[in-house]
Amino acid sequence: MSAPTTSFVLTLTCPDRPGLVYAVTRWVAESGGNILDSQQFTDTSTDVHASGEFFLRVHFDHPEPHDPEVLAQGFHSVAEELGMAFRLVAADRPTRTLVMVSREAHCLNDLLFRTSTGALPIEVAAVVSNHPDLERLTTGYGVPFHHVPATDKPAAEAKMLRLVDDLQVDLVVLARYMQILSDDACRALAGRAINIHHSFLPSFKGARPYHQAHDRGVKLIGATAHYVTADLDEGPIIDQDVQRVDHRLRPVDLARVGRDVEARTLSRAVRLHAESRVLMNGPRTVVFD
Repeated sequence: MSAPTTSFVLTLTCPDRPGLVYAVTRWVAESGGNILDSQQFTDTSTDVHASGEFFLRVHFDHPEPHDPEVLAQGFHSVAEELGMAFRLVAADRPTRTLVMVSREAHCLNDLLFRTSTGALPIEVAAVVSNHPDLERLTTGYGVPFHHVPATDKPAAEAKMLRLVDDLQVDLVVLARYMQILSDDACRALAGRAINIHHSFLPSFKGARPYHQAHDRGVKLIGATAHYVTADLDEGPIIDQDVQRVDHRLRPVDLARVGRDVEARTLSRAVRLHAESRVLMNGPRTVVFD
């Protein structure tokens, strides 16, 4: 059982039909809740990925504390009648998070700093790295650091997944973790692992992407945060950002700009996920912000 709380977020998807919003708001009211915020979307696009699905996020309060799991049981009858897949969580609970990193510190540092100031609604349970370089940074924030070399990748992944279970982790963040997860690991973490990469992909694959971008005279530096899937860097996109650059910037300057864009894009994606604002829509996402 979860600890009782008074603030909740209900998210759901189902085939679109009349009366869905009424059914949900009626249940919230009849259960004693008060809606603070509600957002909805129906996928009526005409392209090949159009789903016709209805998506809803409702944030509501109760005057008395309730266990989220017990409260969710009361919604099951509504969900079954209308074919809804739903999730009900405590709105004021930080998301237990495991961060994976290699040697680059910018994304990790940004996540740890924002978390320490209360700007991110997560709790970093641990940091896992295939190099020891960032241990001092991590422990400086009071977060446990686990050095897990990737020389034996199956063993490294097995240890990471054990940590996910042992620490009751809800979200895994690849904060410039420069190792490719296996298909099995991707399946085990489906919908709860976020990666960040520079948006030059797939235009500038391989080593030294910022040098490649400089050689081509790019005018935009970008980053993409997405869910991890077995299709490398092609998972459903959560957030993207860009910054304009010009001919005066050297490759080292482009890399500096890129680090800033990556850090803020990843932190924004983590916040959106932690606040239950991202719903899956096939290969795409619906993001309520």
